[in-house]
This record gives sequence, C-alpha cells and structure tokens, in this order.
Amino acid sequence: MAGVDEAGRGPLAGAVFAAAVILHPDRPIAGLADSKTLTAAKREHLFVQIQEQALSWCIASASVEEIDQLNILQATLLAMQRAVAGLTVVPDEVLVDGNRLPKLTMPAQAIVKGDSKVAAISAASILAKVERDRLMDDYHKRYPVYAFHQHKGYGTAQHLAEIRQHGFLDIHRKSFNPLRTWLAENAVVSHQNG
Repeated sequence: MAGVDEAGRGPLAGAVFAAAVILHPDRPIAGLADSKTLTAAKREHLFVQIQEQALSWCIASASVEEIDQLNILQATLLAMQRAVAGLTVVPDEVLVDGNRLPKLTMPAQAIVKGDSKVAAISAASILAKVERDRLMDDYHKRYPVYAFHQHKGYGTAQHLAEIRQHGFLDIHRKSFNPLRTWLAENAVVSHQNG
C-alpha cells in the first residue's frame, strides 16, 4: 500500500510537490505524523529515515508553469500521479490524503486528514514538505530580497510587501490572487529570473 500527500498547494511561489511512500512492514518508523505538526528538525530526521527504511518512495512536482496552465488542483493531482509512477514497487492500493484522487492505474482511496491517520501518508507528507522547504531555502539564496526561507512562498504580509517592492519573479504563480489582479492592473512589474 502506498501513501500519497502533497506540499505547497497554497503558496504564491514555487512548484507543488507530492510524494508517494510504501513503508516496509518489517521496518517501522517511529514518530511519523502529519508534517505540519512536526518541527523542521524532526521532519529532516524522519526524511532521511523514510528514504533509508521505506520499501519504495518517490518525490515529484508540478512546475509553476503547469500550475498556471492547469490550475493548482490539476497540477497537484499531476504531481501525485508522477510520484506514484516513480515508485520502484507497484502498489496494490494507493491511499491519498484529502478528498480528490489523481488518475491512477491501481485502486485508490482518498482519506480526509489521512496524513494524521495513515503512517504511509504521514511519511509522504514529510518527504513532500521537506523537499519543498529545501526549494524555498534555495530560492532565498538566489533572491535574498525575498524571505522565502521564512514565509516559504505563502501570501504573508511580508511576502506581498516584497512583491510590491521588488516585483514578480518567474517562480511566482501568476494565476493566484492577489498576483493575478495586480498583473491585470499592471500594478507590479515582472522580473525575469537572473
């Protein structure tokens, strides 16, 4: 059985990530929980443990361009599909956090709050969250005037102020409001990634 979860549906910047994990029945991992309830240090520790002990795992993403083209729900489902397709072991069943399912070739079930109920989904939520946070940390190094390491691309007052002051980057999701409205009003300039 594979557990699947995503990270980064809500932010205004960056790809959306999904992970799929098949836990090893003989190698249980202590401390698995919804990634949002864990400290960053605990997530990093479990990230390594999951990759070492799981039967199979895969992290995938859908790009900002795909998000803007398809919409965030379809891009998220695409990332989930890619994560399941990337598993080296084909699961008999897939359990997905939430209430929507990607198109898959095997039986699947959506489980609301699955990341706090099913260990394999918890593991997937940790892989997806850590990978996305690492991308945000990289963005911060590349674009230090945007505090991506703090707000992780979410639409915080700080992030919105940074966009107003410094403009858009290619990594910003132009289909998300208030960005879409600002672009339509030409209130904010768009910068190409340097």
